[in-house]
Amino acid sequence: MHIAPFENLNKPIVDVDDTTVPLNYFNIVKLTKGQAFEYRVPGYETCIAPATGTLDINVGGVEYKSIGGRGVDVWDGEPEGVYVPTDTPAQMVCTSDTAEVFIAGAKYDEVLEPFAVRADEIDKVQYGSDDTKTHRKIKHILGQKQHGKVGRLLVSELYTVGQGGWSGFPSHKHDTDRLPDETRHDETYNFRFRPNYGSGVQMLQREDNKPGDAYHIVDGSTICLDKGYHPCAVLPGYEMYYFTILGGLSQRSLVQYFQPTHAAQLETIPGIKDMIAKFK
Repeated sequence: MHIAPFENLNKPIVDVDDTTVPLNYFNIVKLTKGQAFEYRVPGYETCIAPATGTLDINVGGVEYKSIGGRGVDVWDGEPEGVYVPTDTPAQMVCTSDTAEVFIAGAKYDEVLEPFAVRADEIDKVQYGSDDTKTHRKIKHILGQKQHGKVGRLLVSELYTVGQGGWSGFPSHKHDTDRLPDETRHDETYNFRFRPNYGSGVQMLQREDNKPGDAYHIVDGSTICLDKGYHPCAVLPGYEMYYFTILGGLSQRSLVQYFQPTHAAQLETIPGIKDMIAKFK
């Protein structure tokens, strides 16, 4: 499902028990200097990740100062984040001129401990190549390094490297719990382009070798994925970024099932097996 950009007025874009991605939660909060925003989400663990700007964050009485720090856009520096346990009050105060903040969530009942992820703790992986049109970089905010501290939530930033190209290829899905071959993980994306008038396409093929759907994605588009194979691409001449939320049904570690028709491409893309291993 494609949600076109709109002024959400700091209200969830993907709320609890969403009909398409019930395991996910997503909000975008926009603040100016000195403004505060408070929230609490029963049944969902969350992560506060500034897209731009800097925040002071209080989670259940624990304070984290100067989270964020990127300037004009998501290409301007490294991400940071704060993990907010299930049903725990969180307050953020904008300490920069402006801030745009992503709040990512996954359904989870147990209450864990809050913590911050600083720029030097981000887990990075780069794979693919210009020749295969699959060159991209991933910055895991809540990834493998935080595996024992988080319930079901995976949060990452994905960048195309260079201008134009494909992401999420070879085509894969993760809509059914059938270990060891696949896990059920709902997924939500928010896209950005540089320059911001760039655009791309999100494909969604429900069954192997049968026609699927395609969505024209623009700067600020949100995509919700409940099932099916889902590669995406950016037009030549533009760079693409997407903020990624994954929420597992029964475990945190993601097991992707690669589309049989295209699975042989796994042997042609440099570094892709390292990328797969990082979604734990």
